[in-house]
Amino acid sequence: MQNTLDINSNNSEIISDNRNMNNKPLTEKKIINVSLTESDVKPFNGEKTVQQPNVLKAENSFTGFTKAVAIDCEMVGGGLNGETDILARVSIVNQFGNVLYDKYVKPREPIVDYRTEFSGIRPENLVDAESFEVVQNEVNKILCGKIVVGHGLKNDFQCLYISHPKNMIRDTSKFKPFRKIIGRGTPSLRKLCDKILEIKIQSGEHDSIQDAQAAMRLYSLHRKEWEKEVPKIKKNLNKN
Repeated sequence: MQNTLDINSNNSEIISDNRNMNNKPLTEKKIINVSLTESDVKPFNGEKTVQQPNVLKAENSFTGFTKAVAIDCEMVGGGLNGETDILARVSIVNQFGNVLYDKYVKPREPIVDYRTEFSGIRPENLVDAESFEVVQNEVNKILCGKIVVGHGLKNDFQCLYISHPKNMIRDTSKFKPFRKIIGRGTPSLRKLCDKILEIKIQSGEHDSIQDAQAAMRLYSLHRKEWEKEVPKIKKNLNKN
């Protein structure tokens, strides 16, 4: 798990968002020169697997804060039959896929179902976890003034008990061109990555870092098209 960066550091450089991970025009869709790494995390069946090349993170890229950041949360189950979402992990990456923040969160109520097969969360992960209040405060500081990218961000914000300006949210589950590619209903992040990025994710346990990186990659590839819609969003907000 990554350490938290100093969010009050003066090194909060904002990267120009007219370029993609490789510092090339956003029409360039593929990242090259990626390395094959072996996973240090055992999947649910206990067997060690080898990860595919990480095309979601740019090599030798800027590791600090950028104008846009992506967030993803993992939840465990509480309440009746484990159906209530309880925040268990928060990960935030910058525009280049580099991790800015990654912490496990101490549950605020008893856990009924760790949902390990999907969440990747195990009891030992939460033994020394950070308190919810600390995580909430730290995440709020990081997201303040940033474009926030993610998939199904409403769920993440609800579990964190935070809000963010609508015109600063870029949710890959709601972007209309993505919905057209997938067809009916709300597209899953897994399907978007398969169809658009041509990579496989979430084949077993979910990883909040990888999911945040995937959402950011999708946004980066379609940033220009997406940002053209922002003035319309602001206009509609002003009407209400």
